[in-house]
Amino acid sequence: MVNPSIETRIREMAITLPPAPTPFGTYSEAVRSGALLFLSGMLPVVDHEPIYLGRVGSELSIREGYDAARIACMNGISAARAHLGSLDYINRIAKLGVYIAAPEDFRDHPKVADGASDLLMELFGQALVPPRIVLGVSSIPLGMPIEVELVFETDMQ
Repeated sequence: MVNPSIETRIREMAITLPPAPTPFGTYSEAVRSGALLFLSGMLPVVDHEPIYLGRVGSELSIREGYDAARIACMNGISAARAHLGSLDYINRIAKLGVYIAAPEDFRDHPKVADGASDLLMELFGQALVPPRIVLGVSSIPLGMPIEVELVFETDMQ
């Protein structure tokens, strides 16, 4: 284990991760290829129930979008832990993608995506903050406002 501080940091911060998400269709939540762990798109759900529905900048505020991105990212972290057995096997966050359902004239995508980025920085530290892509889209499955994509590099082969 390369970074045993991640699980310790979560305990010290008194963060309770939600149960690992389960698929809404026919796909895998996580697949490891070599040292990389690829996660399916993570949504802002808890126990398979949406926390937010709608588009950011229309039905939802920037703050609600930020919270939705944080919840979706928490689900990704839970999925990674369930697949790896421990987050301490993570060496790096190789990619963060944040897809935001928003109207065409919405311009505050970075503020919303920071919900996921800020959580990753809190848990994994500044050194592991990933590169990211942030995209505005017309819709996300099931009417949700956010979908988060994560790729982790692990010390497992």
